[in-house]
Amino acid sequence: MAPSTPLLTVRGSEGLYMVNGPPHFTESTVFPRESGKSCKIYTFSKDGTLFAWGNGEKVNIINITNKRLLHSFDLPKTVCLEFSPKNTLLATWQPYTTSKDGTAGIPNLQLYDVKTGTCLKSFIQKKTQNWCPSWSEDEIICARNVNNEVHFFENNNFNTIANKLHLQKINDFVVSPGPQPYKVAVYVPGSKGAPSFVRLYQYPNFGGPHAALANKSFFKADKVTMLWNKKATAVLVIASTEVDKTGASYYGEQTLHYIATNGESAVVQLPKNGPIYDVVWNSSSTEFCAVYGFMPAKATIFNLKCDPVFDFGTGPRNAAYYSPHGHILVLAGFGNLRGQMEVWDVKNYKLISKPVACDSTYFAWCPDGEHILTATCAPRLRVNNGYKIWHYTGSVLHKYDVPSNGELWQVSWQPFLDGVFPAKTITYQAVPSEVPSEEPKVATAYRPPALRNKPASNSKLHEEEPPQNMKPQPGHDKPLSKTALKNQRKHEAKKAAKQEARSDKTADVAPTPAAQSVPQNAASRSASGDPEVDKKIKNLKKKLKAIEQLKEQAAAGKQLEKNQLEKIQKETAILQELEDLELGI
Repeated sequence: MAPSTPLLTVRGSEGLYMVNGPPHFTESTVFPRESGKSCKIYTFSKDGTLFAWGNGEKVNIINITNKRLLHSFDLPKTVCLEFSPKNTLLATWQPYTTSKDGTAGIPNLQLYDVKTGTCLKSFIQKKTQNWCPSWSEDEIICARNVNNEVHFFENNNFNTIANKLHLQKINDFVVSPGPQPYKVAVYVPGSKGAPSFVRLYQYPNFGGPHAALANKSFFKADKVTMLWNKKATAVLVIASTEVDKTGASYYGEQTLHYIATNGESAVVQLPKNGPIYDVVWNSSSTEFCAVYGFMPAKATIFNLKCDPVFDFGTGPRNAAYYSPHGHILVLAGFGNLRGQMEVWDVKNYKLISKPVACDSTYFAWCPDGEHILTATCAPRLRVNNGYKIWHYTGSVLHKYDVPSNGELWQVSWQPFLDGVFPAKTITYQAVPSEVPSEEPKVATAYRPPALRNKPASNSKLHEEEPPQNMKPQPGHDKPLSKTALKNQRKHEAKKAAKQEARSDKTADVAPTPAAQSVPQNAASRSASGDPEVDKKIKNLKKKLKAIEQLKEQAAAGKQLEKNQLEKIQKETAILQELEDLELGI
């Protein structure tokens, strides 16, 4: 049986409703539209079968499969919702409040049994950050950060703490995905000259000095982001400082670290200086992509040895998104960038399409691995709100624009478990679409009045570096045009004729002994008889020597700069000019 098409959930000033996914895009009858602006939050279960939302009065749960309302809880102030991985529990969070007389507030984090609707446990959780308990995928263990300790519960029994991980000032932790053995990454910020560190543990082995599977310490870190790969064999850590003390970046300073559960760790060496905008694992768990460096930003795929596998060059981008099957990668520039996207086949490193989603603030892959959602949402942007559904080949299949007096707040796909949608063969031909294509408006650069009647120059603020497989190879010149080839043949014919004439003369006239006694270096010094021409010849030979040195460096594996590659490309022209001068053309 073929899987159903993922639904699209839309929340905005027009209410909360669902839309059928491709190819229909009609409003779904699974969920009756809830009009008004009171809906503040919604969430799907991990497998997409349950849907919960808060409308300012109640939190409701429905079953998407049979459209049946399961439970309704009287929780008007709820702002966060989350299902446990196997749909056993629903976690709800309300802002923590204390009474005026200073007495402690009531518990604001509730865990409800989805089957019975009863509240299993309530906790006090003051901060929004990491409000939700973290479950393993089979719900055998569940963890919470409480007063610099990580408390572990087993089999959803929240009355007994099964284990504790105690380290001084634990700031954050992440439980690994996948089945047993469970692993936990914890972050402890540095203080009083001591470095920050991230440690990996295997549950429940937390005691003893050698209990950690791996440890990585670093000084430059005010906060970190920890990213497990899907197979739970390694963690990528983005360490950030709020302020860059060198003054090079307004956004602080970032470093990227790799930590494996076998104890290996490394700093990922990024070839370009600047911020780290995004880092994402491929679903294969064998490689990851980083987008980094001052604009235009660089994007590179690295393997598990932290060696670069493929360099995408530079461009206006600040995000990377692997498809659910891991065979397509989208590099995009959203937010303060124009919305340019590059869609790559990462198996063959071939560019599929380059669509532009102007003013986009949100991007998401459809679980089928074929369709893409981009949206412009408030409050990030309050004008031109709406969303588009794309095929990865660049075609817009559906477009919805919110009326000018309305706003779009949230839009997302219904999730599905891995393996429900099989991977399909990549196509490079744009799929047909009934939506008329829009050419993005290209804003012309400001030109001062004095230059407005003059031809525009092609100078760019930033020269973009092409991807690795599109760079000109050292020693291989660009293919010549028909005119250039014709001129080249003419020069070669003239050169051959002159050399033939010279050889005829030297055969007829025997050299005198006086001429033979002239030193060879003197003859070469005044080869043309014109000092100006000799000077030009000398300079051209110098350039050729420099080009030879650059070729040797490239052959030794050194990465050349753009201007050095351009020098190598001029070798043919320099040789031609030198021959012309020597032959007196």
